[in-house]
Parts: sequence; structure tokens; C-alpha cells
Amino acid sequence: MTRSYLGFVPAALAALLLAAPAQAAGELDGLASDAELVEALTSAPKLKAAGAYEPADNTVHIDLSEYAGYAGLIVANKGLEPNEESFFFKKHGFKVKITFSEEDNWSPVNAGELAASASTVDVLPLYGRQLEAVVPVLISFSRGADAIVVRDGIKTVNDLKGKTLATGQFNESDFFIRYMAQQAGLAVNLMPDLKANADPTKVNLVVCADSFGAGDLFLRDLKDGRTRVHGCATWEPKTSEVVEGSQGKARILVSNRNLLIVADILVVNKGFAERNPAMLKGLVDGIMEGNQMVRSDPNSQIEVVSKAFKWTKDDALAELAKVHLANGPENLAFFGGTIDSAGSYNYIYESAAMAYGSGIIRTAFNGEKFLDLKPLKAIEAEGRFKGQKADIKPIKTSDGTAVEEPLLSRDIRFLFQPNSSKLNMEDKKNLDDLAFMARMLQVSPGSTLLLRGHVDNAKVPDFQKQGGPELVMKMALKAKQLSKERCQGVLTALTEQNKVDAARIEIVGMGWEEPLGGDMEQNRRVEVQWITLE
Repeated sequence: MTRSYLGFVPAALAALLLAAPAQAAGELDGLASDAELVEALTSAPKLKAAGAYEPADNTVHIDLSEYAGYAGLIVANKGLEPNEESFFFKKHGFKVKITFSEEDNWSPVNAGELAASASTVDVLPLYGRQLEAVVPVLISFSRGADAIVVRDGIKTVNDLKGKTLATGQFNESDFFIRYMAQQAGLAVNLMPDLKANADPTKVNLVVCADSFGAGDLFLRDLKDGRTRVHGCATWEPKTSEVVEGSQGKARILVSNRNLLIVADILVVNKGFAERNPAMLKGLVDGIMEGNQMVRSDPNSQIEVVSKAFKWTKDDALAELAKVHLANGPENLAFFGGTIDSAGSYNYIYESAAMAYGSGIIRTAFNGEKFLDLKPLKAIEAEGRFKGQKADIKPIKTSDGTAVEEPLLSRDIRFLFQPNSSKLNMEDKKNLDDLAFMARMLQVSPGSTLLLRGHVDNAKVPDFQKQGGPELVMKMALKAKQLSKERCQGVLTALTEQNKVDAARIEIVGMGWEEPLGGDMEQNRRVEVQWITLE
């Protein structure tokens, strides 16, 4: 388990807590210490030996983080304690005990000390073969809890090249920054400490004991006037604390509000699942039931949720707004790879494996081997999902407007022959880039692609000699048109070959205004910018 989106610390108390480490260190050496930093690991920790969980007193023990994404499970259980009023007992004849902790529960689940826990898909490839567990259900998508906070001058993910960020390790924050770097075409460099030289060509990461500590380290660097750390990857409420405490020096670069690659799943002890298929089905059924109850009328369930998490009702509603509780059709599409507005299980799993790379994940493991979808499919066959529809909408700003900002530019260039707007559809790189663009639209509801078309400027001196400014102007207009036609060629390929909605693609013809240099082949291009709602 890696989530800990808990706590509602009053602003005055938060300010004291944040200031205290810097003040104490200042008495010693005039500058804040780096107590949060730990040695970066080069592989996931070794788990306890596998064992089968045995239910006691007909009760299944599940340990979770205090995270609103698990509200449906709590509602189905009528709270945290085992009871005969729960959906699990009334329909399936067993009880569920829910506890909260912020410890990593991979070992207890693996060893059979717990029946199940919950985590995010991105962590699975890190443990691979040593984890004896099954994944039977998608619980929720995180929608805004995770974020990358940076110094105010950093405007896009591409600007992180050569910069140093703090994060925890082997959790969704670690994956989030690695994923965003990957999408920008940037590699990641793990630094042992802040005294090491940063790689100017990569995104540099220093590792803290946890992601909240990463936020504290970054904020103290800002307050001390230091420039060693340029940002952090963490989650709420730490992201807001850092931005508010920075006095305008920090901003959220990107959150996962409209980037659905942090997916919460139930992770169940494999021995228990194999010996108790009826209980496994009951757990899946209960999560689906509870999720639907909260989705359809959150206000009617808020008392159970707020009591379980010890939150106020307003805080509970605010936290629920940061998650998307998955229903039946969304589950089937997520595991089947057919969901059209979010990342699929395989996409997130493989993205995480690539983001961490062979340096950390030394032995590849097929993520589909974790899946046990028999309960989900049985519940579907019973007609339990009838009337439900996959419905994951973009989240706009609080005032209802959609502020669009360029998030990243991938080094994607579709090249063209002179005076041609025909895209070479036999070029493997072009096909791979088109598939990448389609996927980016899938994982980010509401996002758009901006295609910027260009032509080469080789003939401009000749135009000047032949006809002066009048001919240059005339040909410049033609160049603009050709650059638009090149964009249209890419757009057509996306809509026809990759089934992308044309309404999510914008084109602009730049003509010869932005040459890359003297290589005219590289100047005959279409470049891609990805724009998301933030």
C-alpha cells in the first residue's frame, strides 16, 4: 500500500510544522538539513515468503490507506467493523474487517497475514514474480490527489530537463514523475544526494523517505533561497501546503486530475483467492455495489464515509471529488484494454515497467498473470451492471471554465518530401508516433493535440532576388497553406487509422517561420504539442 492522502492540517499548524525543521537546523549551521533524504534503492524490497491467508470467524481482514477512493468498499461494509448489516454478509455470508495504516502492505498480503490490501497498478511490476497475489477489480482512479510541484519559472514537463526533483520511491509519486518524463522523451537519473552533479540531459531525482518529506525538502529549499531542488512529486494535502507556503515561488505543474494513469486496485492474497472463490467474488461484488451507491448519491453515504475516516462531511465530499469510483463497464473496459477515456491495466502496467527500466526491474514479468477476472465476469453475467455506462468526464476548474495550457512537447516530427503533404504510412516511426498520440488522448480526458506544421526556408533568398518583398509575401502565404495541409495529413491518419475524434485535434500552419537549422529535411515537419485541462 502506498497511499496516504489523509489529514486536514489547519493552515497555522501546518506553517509551524513546516517552519520547525528549518529553524532547528538553522541554530546549528544556518541552513536547513536534508534529513528527509534516504539512499535510493536499485530494486524493490524483498517480500516475506508467500503463504495463504486463512479467514478467522468467517471474517476477511483488509488493510487500506485513508483515501477517499476506497469509500465504496467502506459503504458496502456499513463502516469498518465486521457486521451482519453489511452487503458482504447479507448477500455473500461473510464479514469484512477494515483497518487503516500507511505502511507498505505487500509483505503481509504476500505472507497471508492479510487477505487483501489496495494499491496502484504502477507498483505491480516492481515486485513481479515474488508477489503471490491476484488483482480481481479496479477500485478507482485518482483524480487530482497526485501532482508535480515546481518553481514558478518551470512551465512545461520539457522544462524539467536538467532539473532536480524530490520524491518518495516505488509509489505513485515516483511513477508519476517518471511517467511524465517518459512522455516528454526524457530519461531519469537517480542521484545519491544533493551534492552529486545533476545530469543536464535528464530529469534528476533525489529520494526521500516518503513523498511528504519530498514536499518539505523542496519547500525549505525555496524558503532558504537555495536552488538545489526545482520541484517535488507528492500528493494532497502536501501539494497545497507547498504551493501556499512558497509565497508565490511554486506552482503545480501538472496533477492527475485529467491524467488517468493512477489506478487503484484490490490486491488479494493468492492462496486465499484460490481456496475461497466465493469470498473473492463477494469482495468484488461488494466494491461494485458500494461504488455505485456513492456514485449515484454521495450525500446519502457521506455520514458512513466521514465517520470511517474521521473527516468532516465537507472534507469527505472534497476528497471524493478527487477520485473516480469505477463501475462495472469501466472495470471490464479497463482490464480489456478497450476503455476510450482512460488508461487500461496493461497500458499502466507496461508504462510503469518502462518508466522504471531494466536498471530497477531486472526481470520482466507479465502483468496479466496477476489478473483473476472470473468474479467480475460472473457478476456481469448475472446482469448486475445493467444500466451502468462507462462515464469518465474531464474535470474543469472550480469556476467551470477550462483553462488550457501546453503541458509537454514530445520530440515527435512527421517529415515530408519537398512540396508534399502526403504522410508516409509505411514508416514504422510514423505509425508508432501516431499510436502514441492516440494513447495520450485516451489517458487524459478533455486533452487535445496541437499540430504545428512547417515548411523549409531554402527558397526564401531566391524569392527575394526574383521578386523582392512582394514575392516573398506571396510565397509565405503558400508556405502557410502547405504547412496546414501537412497537419491535415497527420490529422487524417489519426482519425482514420487510430480512430481519434477530430474535435480533439487542432492544427496551425507556421510556414517557414520556425526553421530548426540548416537541415531542410528536418524543417519539412509537423510537430506535436499535448494540451491538457489544468
